[in-house]
Order: sequence, then structure tokens, then C-alpha cells
Amino acid sequence: MALWDRVKESASQMQTQLVAKKNDLRSGAFRDASMAMCALVAAADGTVDPSERQRVAQLIATNDVLRNFPADDLRRRFEDNLDKLAADFAFGRVSVLQEIAKAKKKPAEARAVIQIGIVIGGADGEFDKDERAVVRDACFALDLPPHEFDL
Repeated sequence: MALWDRVKESASQMQTQLVAKKNDLRSGAFRDASMAMCALVAAADGTVDPSERQRVAQLIATNDVLRNFPADDLRRRFEDNLDKLAADFAFGRVSVLQEIAKAKKKPAEARAVIQIGIVIGGADGEFDKDERAVVRDACFALDLPPHEFDL
């Protein structure tokens, strides 16, 4: 199977797993960690281009799991995290990872945050090394083994 196909299949499987847990994913910690994860993946290479912002905006608007929360609130949280990363990537990264770590109290939410990172990273058909690295960092912040997600 080609790498492209594996990325698409993995992202699709993650999305299916997320939808199955939709009713369990309603906490503020999950909401905040998810938007922090989206920002971290979007800025993984140190910059955020308009297509990455658009990809996350589309996910916020269409993702069944994220529909548990008001879209405007999610967008604002995503943009706030992006602003932190844009101002000073190294410092912002620490702050955003702390936001992600809030979800570690509930293992199902922690795994779902990682799955959202993979879905966002693979949305363009390429889950590149920078995106994989920040999702791996998030695994450590959430006390999850990266190999569980093939990272």
C-alpha cells in the first residue's frame, strides 16, 4: 500500500473511532486540548499558511465530535493558540502542550486528542515528519505511548 493510501486510511480510521466516542467527548478539557492540538499541528513546521487555517476551520465546521461545542468558540480557541505559536514558537509550544496535557485525566479524551491531531495532520494526504513530531510530543504530554498511534 502506498504511503499516501496508508495516511488516508489511518486518518479515516481515527475519525471513525472519534465518532464512536462522540458522547464521551464533551468536557472543557477535551475542547481546549483539541483546539491546542489543531494549532500545534497546523504550526508544526514553524509557520501557518492560509490552507492550514482553512483545513482546521473546515474540521471545526464539519467534524461530528467537535459539533458538541459552538464552532465560533472552537475557532477562537484555535486562533488564540495559533497566536501564541506565531509570537514565539518555542515558548508558545510549551504553553500549547500544557493545554493539551489537561486532557490526560481521562484516557479516552487523551486518545481522542491524539486522533484529532492525526486527522488534521493527514487531512491533506501527507502526515509529514514535523506533524508527526508534534503529535508525538503531545503523546508524551498526555502520558500515552506514541507507538500506540504508529508515531
